[in-house]
Amino acid sequence: MKKILIFIIIIGLVVCGYFIFRNNDKETELTKVTVGEVTHSIFYAPQYVADALGYYEEEGLDVELMLISGADKVTSAVLSGDVEIGFCGSEATIYVYNQGQEDYLVNFAGLTKKDGSFLVSREKIDDFTLEDLKGKHIIGGREGGMPAMTLEYALNSNGIASDETNIDTSIDFASMSGAFIGGIGDFVALFEPNATDLENQGYGYIVASIGELGGEVPYTVYNAKKSYIEKNPEVIEGFTKATQKGLDYVYSHSAEEIAKVITSYFPDNSEEEVADIVQKYIDIDPWYETTYISEESFNHIQDIVSNAGQLDKKAPYDKLVDNTYAKED
Repeated sequence: MKKILIFIIIIGLVVCGYFIFRNNDKETELTKVTVGEVTHSIFYAPQYVADALGYYEEEGLDVELMLISGADKVTSAVLSGDVEIGFCGSEATIYVYNQGQEDYLVNFAGLTKKDGSFLVSREKIDDFTLEDLKGKHIIGGREGGMPAMTLEYALNSNGIASDETNIDTSIDFASMSGAFIGGIGDFVALFEPNATDLENQGYGYIVASIGELGGEVPYTVYNAKKSYIEKNPEVIEGFTKATQKGLDYVYSHSAEEIAKVITSYFPDNSEEEVADIVQKYIDIDPWYETTYISEESFNHIQDIVSNAGQLDKKAPYDKLVDNTYAKED
């Protein structure tokens, strides 16, 4: 009888243990979220910090970063449901809204506040100024894309008319570096590490930061369909918090410390090279301190888009920006 009783107790403990383990496993189950990133760049260091240090997991998210070159392609992927979150310039969400999309895209967290591309010259130029661009062929990215529009805005703001330079918008974003190596253009605008790689290979010289020339805008932000944000507030809240942790880290650590965390995301570059590039970005102050997207910066990006002739009417800030979970500056 005692043996039977002991056997029953053991079976009971095993069953209880199974259900406790099963419940705990359910509690720790992560929500899968795919993020379409417009390019893979050290410019986005806070994002890779958040991924590498497990900040997304801490918020209950299993985040997959998927490279989708070009903001237009990122927005298409979000609209089609191929990815849940888009990571690109906020200008793309303005285009979608102005096209009359009912379930339009809403920006909910900012990461970068300046253009992260650097201007690379084919020839060495000492003491570069914007005047050096007059009459030159510049590979600037696709028409309607932020690199080309920010460059044009910087030129126009400094008294150089659009027709005084040739900003080439015929080359696909992912093909810009290769086109320059192939002999096209006098200058090219590239994100890091592409700009440094091109310089190290002897194809050109970095002469200026376009971000320093263009001013503060919600340059690269996270967006999602309005319906997705409404149905998944816990995902948006957790993702925003994790992004904030990534920003906090880059603002409180050295370039060398940041490089140790993110170099694995850039296997073609040494830790020292990554640290040098991170420092280059730190020097131009490109990241938001918080994920909050201000109305002033959102309006400024519309000024840049309008200057490029790509905007028929301005889009409403209160519809395209949702700062519900952002920590305000």
